[in-house]
Amino acid sequence: MIRLNLALQGGGAHGALTWGALDRLLDEADIEVAAISGTSAGALNAAAFKSGWATGGRDGARAALGDLWEQVGAVTDPRLAEWIAPWSDTARYVTKAIEYSPLYAVFDAAARMMTPAMYGPFIRNPLEKLTSRFDWEAICSSSGPELHICATNVRTGKIRVFTGSELSSKAILASACLPTLFEAIEIYDPKTEREESYWDGGYTGNPALFPLYLPHLPDDILIVNINPLEREEIPLDGPSIQNRINEISFNSSLLREMRAINFVKRLLHGGSVPKGSMKDVNLHMVGDNELMNELSVASKLFPTPITLARLFEAGHNAMDRFLAHHKDDLGKRGTVDLEEMFG
Repeated sequence: MIRLNLALQGGGAHGALTWGALDRLLDEADIEVAAISGTSAGALNAAAFKSGWATGGRDGARAALGDLWEQVGAVTDPRLAEWIAPWSDTARYVTKAIEYSPLYAVFDAAARMMTPAMYGPFIRNPLEKLTSRFDWEAICSSSGPELHICATNVRTGKIRVFTGSELSSKAILASACLPTLFEAIEIYDPKTEREESYWDGGYTGNPALFPLYLPHLPDDILIVNINPLEREEIPLDGPSIQNRINEISFNSSLLREMRAINFVKRLLHGGSVPKGSMKDVNLHMVGDNELMNELSVASKLFPTPITLARLFEAGHNAMDRFLAHHKDDLGKRGTVDLEEMFG
């Protein structure tokens, strides 16, 4: 049995790519997920995976993920999905239509001019409906993979990782709380003995990798990446600039941790520190940078069945390619060239 850890990025409705990747991974009967670290949409996917696995194994995880994304707007009925499939290649045009629509312009302007405190209880977080459907007893149990959910403490600016009995609907909402859209989520912290306010975990860990370094966990970490690390074209218009700012800020914490992994590997392999004294992580990454370069923040916030179908397909295919080329590397070596990335 091959054991690995998953690190699931946040990115709104683009998390449907992660859904597709996990759906394909579940086909591999000889691969077991030991632990998952997730942020925002990655936290939702992680919670669905965990709750389904704990109660129904692989089939349960697949069904729970499908139910989650059906609530978001995806079409999961095979007959309807077959009808939508030919339109999935138009996802980039749908995204552009949303991005330059008057409705989106009004929404974007309102988000910049108003704060969530102004409308407070009049706008309910739509994710509450999704998280209320989860089996929280299963999520907090010891069955299935360990689960780590990341959020950002507004007061300290530090990351907070919820795990075990700390996991709750509020923890997921905190992990996905964009401060321009929703009021901060308040959760009691026994360490500070006070109610702490939390924003989206993407600001400090998208997702956090360090919870996956524990000695009892396997060395392999597979990152499902949904925020493009690179964009060849320099953004010139307002929406494109804001979108790239969002991507850079939400990738920065992940890149810092990846750089730290590279540094530790150099110390270990160079003999500067004894082997076994630090975790020698095998890092892997799955994603579709080409597709993500075609999409934007508009498709993150306004999911359509066409876009979700395209993302699911892309995630499924990306995981399929990874397994075809690198399954034999799992447990032996990393497949992300960290030296090239940070050299």
